[in-house]
Amino acid sequence: MSSEHSSQSPKPRVAVVFGGRSSEHAISVVTAGAVLRAIDRTRYDVLPIGITPDGRWALTADAPERMAIADRKLPSVEQLAESSEGAVLLPVDPASREVVYTEPGSVPKVLGEVDVVFPVLHGPYGEDGTIQGLLELSGVPYVGSGVLASAVGMDKEYMKRVFISYGLPVGPYEVIRPREWECDPAAARKKIVDFAGDHGWPVFVKPSRAGSSMGITKVDGLEGLDEAIEEARRHDPKILVESLLRGREIECGVLEFEDGPRASVPAEIPAVSAHDFYDFEAKYIDSAAGIVPAPLTEEETARVQDLAVRAFDAASCEGLVRADFFLLENGEFVINEINTMPGFTPISMYPRMWQESGVSYPELVDRLIQAALRRPTGLR
Repeated sequence: MSSEHSSQSPKPRVAVVFGGRSSEHAISVVTAGAVLRAIDRTRYDVLPIGITPDGRWALTADAPERMAIADRKLPSVEQLAESSEGAVLLPVDPASREVVYTEPGSVPKVLGEVDVVFPVLHGPYGEDGTIQGLLELSGVPYVGSGVLASAVGMDKEYMKRVFISYGLPVGPYEVIRPREWECDPAAARKKIVDFAGDHGWPVFVKPSRAGSSMGITKVDGLEGLDEAIEEARRHDPKILVESLLRGREIECGVLEFEDGPRASVPAEIPAVSAHDFYDFEAKYIDSAAGIVPAPLTEEETARVQDLAVRAFDAASCEGLVRADFFLLENGEFVINEINTMPGFTPISMYPRMWQESGVSYPELVDRLIQAALRRPTGLR
């Protein structure tokens, strides 16, 4: 790996940052492996940087083949780190983009400048505006949405509030804040029971700020409610309760082009007989396949594509978004959520939808990097 990037190579250097401190650590590693495999090495230099579950930034092997789910075992940054103690330091001065590597007892080593960061991080401390804020302070361009859009896209409560303010249709929901459950669990429990009384059982109890279907429980009544709340709170102290929406699960990708955001063909997530809903196991372990393109009418396809782009704009997103919908039995679409850094694994829906729309995986990665390089740093 050259430390003379600026003088020896005119190619932009892309730092692929992955792993992280969230419960989605392993999925981020899988995503990074796919991105590293797809980046055109004739056009870009690549610097893989993994963040361990305890927050250390580690220099890692550029080894996509070691970053996949194998025999139902999930990969981690620790398995890829070149040292158990070394740490990568980003620049803190916007006038410099030099990345430094340090190890105890050794002289810090300059790894060279980084032109753009591709943060394939999922969940808190990566997809929620935190790393975006760090990169803004460092003055380094990065792929994806900025601080505000990332934070809105991570917090399902405020995401829904933004959608409602822009006239986008959302389903019924209730929020239980940390203090409510900690100070008066009986009142919080009654709040959920009253919500179910208005909208019916079952309800879904989920972390407000998590992804990859982590911590979600389908609850059919009072029995199991407390356990579901505690399971959600393992991922986030604020929880969201949603009613069951009877209909089809439809997803649509949005990608930023030179002339603005465009929507992909939509996909459908069919009911998975071995799972109660489209949970983590169904998505990543059993690799439940979605249908691309979704069997929709032309009018339905146009409607969901329009809603996806409107959601992208409502939350001030940049780069990419996967928008998730329910097509209800009455023919209306309801937006469930957006994901500002959707899964990029080989089986993930976002790249599959764009592949069907005529944008290959390598081209998709290239477009995202180029959009980041075009975008000015600073307030957006």
